Amino acid sequence: MQRRRKSGILLHPSSLPGPGGIGSLGEDAYRFVDFLQKADQTMWQILPLGPTAYGNSPYSCYSAFAGNPLLISLESIIDDGDVDSKDLKPNLPSGRVDYSLVQPYKLGVLRKAAARFFKTADQRRKEDFWYFCDNTFWLHDHALFMALKEHYSGKSWCDWPEDIALRKLAAVAEHSEKLGTAIGEHKYMQWQFFRQWQRLKAYTNDRHIEIIGDMPIFVAFDSTDVWANPHLFHLDKKGRPTLVAGVPPDYFSKTGQLWGNPLYNWERVAEEGFSWWVARVRNDLSLYDRVRIDHFRGFEAYWAVPAGEKTAKNGRWVKGPGDALFYALASQLGAVPLIAEDLGVITPEVEALRDKFGFPGMKILQFAFGSGPSNPYLPHNHVQNCAVYTGTHDNDTTSGWFALLKEKEKQDILCYLNIGAENISWNFVRSTLASVADMAIFPLQDILGLDSEARMNVPGVAGGNWSWRFSAEMLDNGVAKRLKALTEMYGRGRSNL
Repeated sequence: MQRRRKSGILLHPSSLPGPGGIGSLGEDAYRFVDFLQKADQTMWQILPLGPTAYGNSPYSCYSAFAGNPLLISLESIIDDGDVDSKDLKPNLPSGRVDYSLVQPYKLGVLRKAAARFFKTADQRRKEDFWYFCDNTFWLHDHALFMALKEHYSGKSWCDWPEDIALRKLAAVAEHSEKLGTAIGEHKYMQWQFFRQWQRLKAYTNDRHIEIIGDMPIFVAFDSTDVWANPHLFHLDKKGRPTLVAGVPPDYFSKTGQLWGNPLYNWERVAEEGFSWWVARVRNDLSLYDRVRIDHFRGFEAYWAVPAGEKTAKNGRWVKGPGDALFYALASQLGAVPLIAEDLGVITPEVEALRDKFGFPGMKILQFAFGSGPSNPYLPHNHVQNCAVYTGTHDNDTTSGWFALLKEKEKQDILCYLNIGAENISWNFVRSTLASVADMAIFPLQDILGLDSEARMNVPGVAGGNWSWRFSAEMLDNGVAKRLKALTEMYGRGRSNL
């Protein structure tokens, strides 16, 4: 059977242009999909869509199931009658996202919208809302969790009064009644988010573009997921972690990386037939057409660090669930379209697990140079069943990365690719498209040739990340035509599907 070659763009919705101080699921998202179609792209990859916690990182969310209310288009719900145009602020910054302005503004408008909805919505809309509530199993726990976070001034759930921190039945019932208004607001926000997302996804799929989502293997400790399912994690009797996630010391860090996420108690997860993981993957596959799983190697073995350690140095390798999890997913969900993030030092056991289930891995072109011709990221070493990227959300833009290299490194790259130093971003895009890999993906920043100012994230740096946005005029017909021509040249356009 002939393999299908595809290509697409990595862009999180928060980076879209438009009103409200942050990209949203409104008109500009549809315009971006139109651009993808004009450019003959068949994939749109995004970052996790969850409600971001401290630091605004999509990889640290209050829920693995819920959506981020900050991405809701307020303009799109004016027609519903829940938002009045006079409630909107037209003067929020249109450049980088200022979360300190965006969060209170958007959440404030959405709370007013929820109050108006509950008072004035017609029967049809209320029935639609209640159907969503009745058929979304995680919704009440999440809405209660967020209401409690607000009630207890943002404290982590383990610092709430013990009866509600440990979810005593009487306390859950009491707070569900006492915080009813706030709970309703959060349920309304989730309803609006998923209505808008499903409309956008349908529009995207109708244009033969698939959406690739992103699933972090670990969840945040201060999340609905851990609060509502403490038995599935390594916690003590008071709900505090006993083991946390990280990676061991390596060439890049003498003390490793201490991530701090609570680790799964895989024995307990397995005893329940991996039902929480099945639900999580099923939920993601209702939102996306394909899902990239971050830190795939953690399913084979993970680095467990005792809680309280200052670095990741004193951890140990512990076997993960391996085959059992993926057999459980397959038995419940059928063939699961995943991309395995297998970057870094990967063992033969991890490769065997990836290949056993046919999951494509990842290649990063920026990682290809400097270690000789056997480097697996060099284009001549690519395999078909993988996704090749110029860079990801954690990399500098290609222009920014190249500018910081030593002259000898630059010349080696130019010699290998047989190119000049001009338009390095487009030359990397071309090399990615030319790869034998089934999937070729590039951040929008590289299509636009932007420098380090447009970088999305600097790993290990707490502030200033996740705030880049582009402006609408950057996506002109010239950019679309250029990308379409290259895409067709390398057999990745719609005519090849």
